[in-house]
Amino acid sequence: MAVEWAPPAYAGFAGREGFDTPTVVALLVAAPVKAAFLWLILRAPARGPLDRREKALRGVLYLAVADSLVLWYPIALLPDAVDTAFQLALWAAIDVLFLLVIRWRSGMLRAAAGAMFAVELVVMTDDLLDDLDLPELGAGGIVAPILMLGGVAGILITVIGQWRDGRWSRGTLTAGWLSVGVHALVLPLDILLDTTPGDGLAVSVLMEAVTLVSTVWIAATAREMPKEDRLADLPPARQRAIRVAVAAVAVLPVIAQIHPEQAAHLTHTGWSMDCYDRPSFGDLKPEERDAAFLCLARSRDGGVPPIFPDSLSDQGVLSYARALCRAKDRDEQTAILTRAGSARPAWGADPWDLVYVCPEIIGATHPELLRSTAEKKAAGDAYLAERNASCRDPWPRTKGVVQATATYFLFADGDAGYLVHDPGDPAAGEAAERATDKVYDDSAGIGVARSAVLIGHVEDVIDLCLTVKALRTAPPRRTAGWDQVNEVPIVSRSGRLTVPEMGDGEVGAGAPMPNLAIAGKGRYRLRVYVRVGEAGEEHLVVVFPGASRKRVELKRWTAR
Repeated sequence: MAVEWAPPAYAGFAGREGFDTPTVVALLVAAPVKAAFLWLILRAPARGPLDRREKALRGVLYLAVADSLVLWYPIALLPDAVDTAFQLALWAAIDVLFLLVIRWRSGMLRAAAGAMFAVELVVMTDDLLDDLDLPELGAGGIVAPILMLGGVAGILITVIGQWRDGRWSRGTLTAGWLSVGVHALVLPLDILLDTTPGDGLAVSVLMEAVTLVSTVWIAATAREMPKEDRLADLPPARQRAIRVAVAAVAVLPVIAQIHPEQAAHLTHTGWSMDCYDRPSFGDLKPEERDAAFLCLARSRDGGVPPIFPDSLSDQGVLSYARALCRAKDRDEQTAILTRAGSARPAWGADPWDLVYVCPEIIGATHPELLRSTAEKKAAGDAYLAERNASCRDPWPRTKGVVQATATYFLFADGDAGYLVHDPGDPAAGEAAERATDKVYDDSAGIGVARSAVLIGHVEDVIDLCLTVKALRTAPPRRTAGWDQVNEVPIVSRSGRLTVPEMGDGEVGAGAPMPNLAIAGKGRYRLRVYVRVGEAGEEHLVVVFPGASRKRVELKRWTAR
């Protein structure tokens, strides 16, 4: 009794400063409940003749009772595989003896019981293989649900078999039905434990008390083994009381999960694990869109306050969001968010957030927000192809060993320029920083730092046409038609020289750039041609082997 009345094993760590009121109440309620259960468990076995199989079944059932009450503690000190193997052997014996001892009075019922027992044992075997680090049977993440459902179905069919057998009393059958209910409610009770404010000790205490009913059923099954006839039915009043108790155990925990409309029902919060990614609207099913918005509305990513407070229910958030969709201007959005209790009402709400709750309104003015990931990629690829096609090779008759022409995209709010660098240089980052610093001190707008050259743009632009060519020898100067031509040294330490490509961000070349270090590691010369015309700003970068370390100005920029 001292063991069974104890709070959960971790309570000593969670409640060092004393238990809260719900936990104290739960302990006081659980104590008499567990005492009553233990009184039933410890009742002496009924006398009467038993055959060899019945004696064996009574023995393994009492062993299961002992394991539930006491043996679990010393076994828990052993490796997990020992506990799993013991449970597998114990319940394999119990299941086989149930099939042999119970008078099922139906071959179909016995076969169904055997199938459920087999499923349970297969899952336990898979668990043992996992504990032994051996190849599993492939059940994966469905092990727990199968074990739970198989256990519920196995108990249910066993209780039906006991009822058809006729040896077990109504009290034992009632304990069996309650055991079925308890197993079926494991998942809802776990959800209640996760959603209960505080440390959840009160729910854990009650769960441990309620699960003892399975031990009561096992002990009663073993105790009444010799009885040839079912005991006399209980008085009608007690029968009604038992039915009410069974119904309460089955229904009340489920009802407790149903929140009234005015309560804050929180499906997703800013801390939910599945709220870190922003899915594309077109990738979501209609029933998934509200959940996606709830994630965004309560997100605290980057330390930014959420759009709506956690105290507002899901229904309230969605209602205010639809009002935001119909708002005529930012001032009306601010008033709506103020009424909702937002921590940042003046910020309003963005179309790319609201599209999840009112696509018919947002999509009318921002159709691009309705695209799926694949559609976004296709649109982005088409845009890049169109922009790249607008750029032309300024030296079409001079073919490089390798070459490429593309649009180079810069930061919209200003960017120093683009790099020609050796990405394999161990000091690539440091070289790029030095080149960036030097570009502002150079009259030609070219910063040189050994393996990195940063080439600045001469106009205030957000993109430019860039052609790169690698030649084996120095080409003719050909400065006609260009506004500025400069030649600088660059070093390749790893045998690579290239221009950064646009990745997932917004900066870089819009097409793959080749390796311009065609002679491998060593020194190269880099000639930069720049001009500004009707097509915008154009750059031609020519790279060829050369040992000179001098900077040469072939044509100076003349302001227009």
